[in-house]
Amino acid sequence: MTLTRSLILFGLAALAEIGGAWLIWQGVREHRGWLWIGAGVLALGAYGFVATLQPDANFGRILAAYGGVFVAGSLAWGMVVDGFKPDRYDVAGALICLVGVAVIMYAPRVD
Repeated sequence: MTLTRSLILFGLAALAEIGGAWLIWQGVREHRGWLWIGAGVLALGAYGFVATLQPDANFGRILAAYGGVFVAGSLAWGMVVDGFKPDRYDVAGALICLVGVAVIMYAPRVD
């Protein structure tokens, strides 16, 4: 259950952070206005709270591992929302990042 909870929280964090940044991008770069920017700011704030719900108590570990989720999630967001077509190096880099997430977060540890 802890692994499942952790993965779900990483997914929710990615949606909040990447979605928030995208909303701000749309508000500023695509001239959609302050409502989009405000929604983005709220989503980015929500990301900070979601990250604190991870079962692991180590801030540095959570944020370091989340970095890999962010990389892969950003490429996936771009594909789904903006029609981005990653090349093989994008895909390889994202997979490397996700392996890093697995090692940092879920490798067995000796206390």
